Amino acid sequence: MSDLKKYISKRKTMDSEFSAEFDEGYQSFKIGVLLKQAREAAGLTQAEIAEKLHTKKSAISRMENHAEDIRLSTLEKFAAVLGRKLEVSIR
Repeated sequence: MSDLKKYISKRKTMDSEFSAEFDEGYQSFKIGVLLKQAREAAGLTQAEIAEKLHTKKSAISRMENHAEDIRLSTLEKFAAVLGRKLEVSIR
C-alpha cells in the first residue's frame, strides 16, 4: 500500500467527516473522469459535444472536472450523444 493510501486510510478511520467528504468527492471525480474518457473515446472535443448538447464548452468542462450535482437526464443525454447508454447501479 502506498504512503498516500496509508494516510487516507488512517485519516478516514480517525475522522468520520473527512471520510464522508473524501468518498463523496471521489465519486464526483470518478464520474467526471468517466465522462471525459467516453468523450475522448468517441473522438469528440468538449466544444463538439457541447454543440451537440446545445450548451457551452465551459459546461462540459465543469461536468468533467467538477462532476457535482449533474442531473441524471443530463448524463443520459451525454451518453446518447456518444451513442451509448447510461447504466446506474446500487450495490
